[in-house]
Amino acid sequence: MEEVLGENYSRQRFSAWLLSGFAAVALALAAIGIYGVVAYSVTARTREFGVHAALGADGASIIWLVLRTGARPVLLGLLFGVPGAAAASHLLKSLLFGIAPHDPVTFAVVPFFFAAVALAAGIVPALRAAHLDPMEALRTE
Repeated sequence: MEEVLGENYSRQRFSAWLLSGFAAVALALAAIGIYGVVAYSVTARTREFGVHAALGADGASIIWLVLRTGARPVLLGLLFGVPGAAAASHLLKSLLFGIAPHDPVTFAVVPFFFAAVALAAGIVPALRAAHLDPMEALRTE
């Protein structure tokens, strides 16, 4: 009986695994994109961070400034993405096994996971901006 059920659901399982793989690749590409945008922003604003550091800003305030800049698009995406996913979840109902389309735990955990990935992608450029030498930063063009 288990073999018959396994064969019966093999196509749906394959589709779910394939969809999960594409989602993982999309998440990795999004993290790389966020890192690139934040790194470019830090490079373009090097003089600004040098002025902040020269006027006495500590590293934590510069890190917060960089992360806040990178977090705005992510929060905007979550603001529109979560309701969009809730509206479109009925389309994926045939691919879900053992979970409801409107599972509250999933809709609570996934946005925090995406925010953590965005934070991890932005922390490296933020740390680089916090450790800039003010004199070198002011001399850059």
